[in-house]
Amino acid sequence: MPTELRPIGQCTGRILRQDVYAERDNPPFDRVCMDGIAINSAAFARGARRFLIESTQAAGAPALQLSHPERAIEVMTGAVLPGGADCIVPQEEYELSDGYASVKAAASGKPYRNVQRRGEDSEPGVPMLRAGAVLGAPQLAVVASAGLSGVAVSRQPRCMVISTGDELIEPGQPIAAHQVRRSNAYAVLACLRGRGFEHVADDHILDDEGMLQERLAQHLAREDMLVLSGGVSKGKFDLVPQVLKALGVAEVFYQVAQRPGMPMWFGVGPQGQAVFGVPGNPVSTLVCVVRYVIAALAHAMAAPAVLPEAAVLAEPVKFHRPVAYFLPVSVKFDAQGRRVALPRPPNGPGDFLALSDADGFVELPPREDAFPQDFVADFYRW
Repeated sequence: MPTELRPIGQCTGRILRQDVYAERDNPPFDRVCMDGIAINSAAFARGARRFLIESTQAAGAPALQLSHPERAIEVMTGAVLPGGADCIVPQEEYELSDGYASVKAAASGKPYRNVQRRGEDSEPGVPMLRAGAVLGAPQLAVVASAGLSGVAVSRQPRCMVISTGDELIEPGQPIAAHQVRRSNAYAVLACLRGRGFEHVADDHILDDEGMLQERLAQHLAREDMLVLSGGVSKGKFDLVPQVLKALGVAEVFYQVAQRPGMPMWFGVGPQGQAVFGVPGNPVSTLVCVVRYVIAALAHAMAAPAVLPEAAVLAEPVKFHRPVAYFLPVSVKFDAQGRRVALPRPPNGPGDFLALSDADGFVELPPREDAFPQDFVADFYRW
């Protein structure tokens, strides 16, 4: 994806596409780290324990100057260290009386105690953030500290989620006994939007070759990615692959060695558009979107790879096929702090109701034997 310049307040979750440098030393001055009094450590070493407080140094105010080594300046956290002082004694280590601070016996007066030195965190010319960072709360604080009101980030892909099929009826519309509700699209939209993708829309196209060709051509002209649910298997009305081919979309692969979701299709359009054809069964649809589409979107924006979480099976799982098995599970933590996956197998790939009781799925690799309890698997959240 190309880059775009966005205001700092609109960059949460975006992928940084520039290095960020400090505009000056950070901190830009010797900074007070505790509320207390600023004293001269040499005077403390000579035995001074009672200091006349001559002024107050507030945060954001120019630095004051000690008039005498055996006097003190009251300071606030974040203030500039007053001139002539090099130690901060916190409030709990002294007592105030008649304008004097009497330091307690256990107090320390070491040089630069409770002081963060100028340039300790960073200095000009050294990157504080590298391109590719995900801009969360700590990263955006760094951007702001660099004095930048906006930064270059990856433009989010424009995504179109497309359902195909004559049998699909929109929620709220009258429905016949032989029809089903159009629900897959709303699951996919929620999956994408819940991960922060903003440019996501949807469409419903009937099983008509002419209509498919017209509408898919329109979407290919405007979008960076198409996610089609249904119409990619070998049925008489599974027209999507041949229509996409006629529109110049080159097939990269068809079918994946997995259950559910084996008949997944992927191709690349004439302008580099990513086109996913995921099976129309609800379980297959959501599994393929989470496992592949989300990763593709992140890769397109130059995001760092996110490793799946690890989970252990709460019970043995029998699956004897030479393909990967994506098993819906709910998760909890046991007494040892392990993430434990409790199988929630659906009643077939069309049982989307079972997914509402699952937190995601585990990916079990091809295996000849059953998977034992405590088998460690990759876990993906919905």
